[in-house]
Amino acid sequence: MRKGSCCIFTSGILGALLLVMGVTLFVLGVFQTLIHNKLKREITLTEGSEVFATWKNPPPPVFMQFFFFNVTNPDAFLKGQAKPHLTEMGPYTYREYRPKHNVSFVDNGTKVAACTPKFFVFVREKSVGDPSVDTVTTVNIPAVAVMDRLKNAGFWVSSGISMYMGSIGTTMFMTRTVDELLWGFKDPLLTRLKTIKSDTEEYFGLMYNKNGSDDGEFVYHTGEQNYLDFGHIYTWKGKKMLSFWKTNQSNMINGTDGSAFHPFLTKEERLNIFTPDLCRSIHMRFEKEVEVKGIPAYRFTPPRDVLASGKNNPENEGFCVTKKCLDDGVLDVSVCRKGAPVVVSFPHFHLGDKKYANAIDGISPVHEHHQTFLDLNPTMGMPVRAMKRTQINIHLERVTGFPLTRNLNSTIFPIVFLNESMVIDDASAVRIRKQLLDVTLVSHLPLILIILGVILLSVTIILAYRFYKNKSSAKKDISSPPVSSKADDQEINDF
Repeated sequence: MRKGSCCIFTSGILGALLLVMGVTLFVLGVFQTLIHNKLKREITLTEGSEVFATWKNPPPPVFMQFFFFNVTNPDAFLKGQAKPHLTEMGPYTYREYRPKHNVSFVDNGTKVAACTPKFFVFVREKSVGDPSVDTVTTVNIPAVAVMDRLKNAGFWVSSGISMYMGSIGTTMFMTRTVDELLWGFKDPLLTRLKTIKSDTEEYFGLMYNKNGSDDGEFVYHTGEQNYLDFGHIYTWKGKKMLSFWKTNQSNMINGTDGSAFHPFLTKEERLNIFTPDLCRSIHMRFEKEVEVKGIPAYRFTPPRDVLASGKNNPENEGFCVTKKCLDDGVLDVSVCRKGAPVVVSFPHFHLGDKKYANAIDGISPVHEHHQTFLDLNPTMGMPVRAMKRTQINIHLERVTGFPLTRNLNSTIFPIVFLNESMVIDDASAVRIRKQLLDVTLVSHLPLILIILGVILLSVTIILAYRFYKNKSSAKKDISSPPVSSKADDQEINDF
């Protein structure tokens, strides 16, 4: 009995200690603070850290997909007889390699500078056809760019150039292979203009000279001084501000480049991202919780007001640098495209004014297929899946002195949309899941102690109940009067 009571006493004391300890640690948040501080120290762009190594050479494969819009009725459109009818061709998929070059620490190691050249390799099994053979009929972008540049040059100058263009067979639409449209071809008009102006580039391509090139040097905060600054851009091409737009707010370089985010993200955060392709910063908001290869993630996506017009979102007033501003969902980036009338949007004018999609046959925005999003693990701040979708358009309108444009109304004409995607690789997913498990176990250690304490106290109560019940039964047995031996002998004799 003494042994049983000793066990009950020990389990009761141990259970009470575990319960008190667990509640105390839970209230004080000791372990959660410890693991948070540990991650804040480890998730920095500093030499020797695991994060720094993967930042320099990202392991997950990145793919760039191109979807071209083929015009099936160019003549009817030019005559003003019909809306342009487009058919989507794609994807033409390229594996993208993005190792960082010229990495160096600056400002006493508080910041790191790097360039990110991009290399593209065609992936046939993820593509619909052969880019060297497949042809696309689309807007003659070099011709439109020349006409747009001369729209204020006067009738006689424009007419002279128009006749010159007619003499060499330049038209409003061209048919080229996917390879030519992407990586460049020698344009007859640009070649002729080069004889007049020697600095004219005679080759044109949407990705001309971009295979193996970079967007310039970025300087990033390492996050060592403040974890919230992890990966934030300090300067781009040596500048803290852009100079393309009309206001300081529009010219700000905010946030990261989209490849790194600080740990312990919340659903309420506004994530700022600077993208050279758009020549501006954008922001993203939480949309929903998702899971990627067993890793929990928050999905962030650009809200409608990112590309809203200045009249609907005052923050965007500075992005209109022309007399006639565009409506929601499109951004005129001619100021950073050497004056070419390039307009960017989300694919199929997703989140844009309906008039842009309604002006084109074959355009139909679908949220699931055309949205841009980032799936980020909130604990690590790490992207586990991403889809960056952008559409390149050309602004077509009537230009005085160019008869080719006489039947044109102002039209934002789709050329191609790009889908730059990434999904975490299996090896990285296993590593992240293990790290998250460790974080979860350590963070929830006080709860584990509380549960163990409750279990031990419950066991103690049960044992104590049984112990005292058995003890009471034993007392009853002892107190019952025994049968006398004389009575027994008498019964035997009687028998």
